[in-house]
Order: sequence, then structure tokens, then C-alpha cells
Amino acid sequence: MKADIHPEYVETTINCVCGASIKTRSTVQNIRVEICSKCHPFFTGEKKFVDTTGRIERFKNRYKKN
Repeated sequence: MKADIHPEYVETTINCVCGASIKTRSTVQNIRVEICSKCHPFFTGEKKFVDTTGRIERFKNRYKKN
């Protein structure tokens, strides 16, 4: 590695709004995120598909075979 061109790589803590705290290493210290793997719906299994605007029905009607 060349000297004096790389950022400092330090231990950091990633804090989520849900209260989860993850220790890792990064070039940035004390990262704050809104959503993490402990509260994200995809990882918790609480994923819900909501079609509020009727996009699926409009798509089916548009490409329906006559």
C-alpha cells in the first residue's frame, strides 16, 4: 500500500433507530441508520405486499389476451 493515501480504518458502532447496535470496522465512526437487518421487514418475515393503487389489476387488464 502507498503511504498517506488511504483513510484511517477504525472500529465503529452502527446504531439503528430500533435500538440495535452493531460493532464493526469502517472509515466512518458512529454510523446511524434508520433500518437494519433486525427490524427490516424482509429479514423479520413480516413482509406484506400491499397493492393500494391497483397496479396489478391494471397490468393484467392491459395485457389480457382476448
